[in-house]
Amino acid sequence: MMHTEGIRDVIRYIRKFKGSTIVIRIDDDVIDSPLFSTHIHDLALLHETGIRIVLVPGAHNHISRVLDSYDISWKMEDAIRTTTDEGTNFIMMAAFDVSNRIMARLSAERLTAVIGNWVRARGRGVIDGVDYGSAGIVDKIQLDSLVCALEDGFLPILPCIGWTSTGRPYNISSTELAVSVAVALKAEKLFFLGLGNTISINDYTIPKTADLSPEGRLAALSVDDIDSFLEKNRTKTTDPHSLDKMTDLLVQARTACLKGVPRVHILDADIDGVIPTEIFSDLGSGTMIYRNNYGTFRNMTRDDIPAVLSLMNPFVEKGVLLPRKNEEIERRVKDFVVFEIDGGIRACAALHIYQENMGEIAAIAVDEAYTHMGIGPRLMKLLIQRGKTAKVSSIFVLTTQSADWFEKFGFSVANIDQLPKERREKWDTKRKSRMLLLSF
Repeated sequence: MMHTEGIRDVIRYIRKFKGSTIVIRIDDDVIDSPLFSTHIHDLALLHETGIRIVLVPGAHNHISRVLDSYDISWKMEDAIRTTTDEGTNFIMMAAFDVSNRIMARLSAERLTAVIGNWVRARGRGVIDGVDYGSAGIVDKIQLDSLVCALEDGFLPILPCIGWTSTGRPYNISSTELAVSVAVALKAEKLFFLGLGNTISINDYTIPKTADLSPEGRLAALSVDDIDSFLEKNRTKTTDPHSLDKMTDLLVQARTACLKGVPRVHILDADIDGVIPTEIFSDLGSGTMIYRNNYGTFRNMTRDDIPAVLSLMNPFVEKGVLLPRKNEEIERRVKDFVVFEIDGGIRACAALHIYQENMGEIAAIAVDEAYTHMGIGPRLMKLLIQRGKTAKVSSIFVLTTQSADWFEKFGFSVANIDQLPKERREKWDTKRKSRMLLLSF
């Protein structure tokens, strides 16, 4: 049975993203994978929730096969394919073939897709003596007609081809194109979906500031940490091709974020259900690149009380926390701090101030699925600092099972007689909580 909180997450995210636009760049090797039909089915389900989807198919592998089969010479210059004008028609043929295969699969899901020429391009020209021939860059996205297609319920597909105002075609990087489309549409998310796109501690050196999932996957990475990540992994023994591919995705993800796309997600198409899981859960199943804060500490409001009580409940059942009623929390709501991710409350704690110039840190609860993110220690440091700001002489905690953890922050065992009078009167003799004290 699905966890109740998981169901609430799905409902919350459906409400959050209904009517929003998501751009998905799909590697062409995904089309030949066993899960291709499943991923397209998931897109159909997303479309039914009111999410507007735009697809940008990559065609690198298929273009290579077509050019080779017709003996058209080509080479890669700084990860950009160069060939003569003779190869342009074959590149177009391959790119549209990939798009047509995706459209056929979408039709089987009763989705009305349309392949369009919404991309105005210009040639890369000659750079440092290298003639890039048929390779181009995005000059402009024909936004009005693309938006009309979305508003009419179509699912647009943009091949990696752009045209000049005179009708000359150019081959465009599908990752660059996906970024340009996401920026132009002010998309809520940009997905890079490809085989083997998992970033984990098994294959990469992960910055200490990054967020890991419980299984060691890089769940989230700030744009500020991308350079550090790439530098750490340039000399790490790994598949050079995979590292080059990941470098391109991370650099393009950063570009998208800096140009206004809130979140970019790198997804592994080898994982069943990777797209809806990434959208409808906080930790997802891929790697999210972000610019703004991912997860925020803030003061609690009355609207948060039901979510906080739900968060506390497992700890109450284990005897770690005392049960609290709605009215009790509402009276002291200003004492509480919560940690929020995309509207979901994942941790809470309170700092109560007593007349004796003492503070109490209480009601610490962190969703077990998020303990690996170091939220608990960050909560403690935040509340200790608030205590110092409030000029209390000391802060205490009462605990039955977590004394060792509190000692890491400088707390030491104290006598219950040292409790403030108001708190000592409420101390449960049967529970026999230990008091730990931190003096300033």
